[in-house]
Amino acid sequence: MRESVIYQDIRESGKAQGRREEAVSLILRLLNRRLGEISSTLSQQIRELSLEQLETLGEALLDFTSLTDLTTWLSEIQT
Repeated sequence: MRESVIYQDIRESGKAQGRREEAVSLILRLLNRRLGEISSTLSQQIRELSLEQLETLGEALLDFTSLTDLTTWLSEIQT
């Protein structure tokens, strides 16, 4: 069973989902620490980002000084 293509696909999908969930958790913790409490609306927008977008946000948040920076960043990636 470990050798089947379907098993490998499911396993890789699970790993990717786990990495994404960890990234979301870390980014939200960092944002809360840097900017204060993040609204549920902003949290939901962040949870909907791809892993690549989360990685980019992880770098960008180092330059954020206010919630406005975060909302601007989120607006820019949606366009």
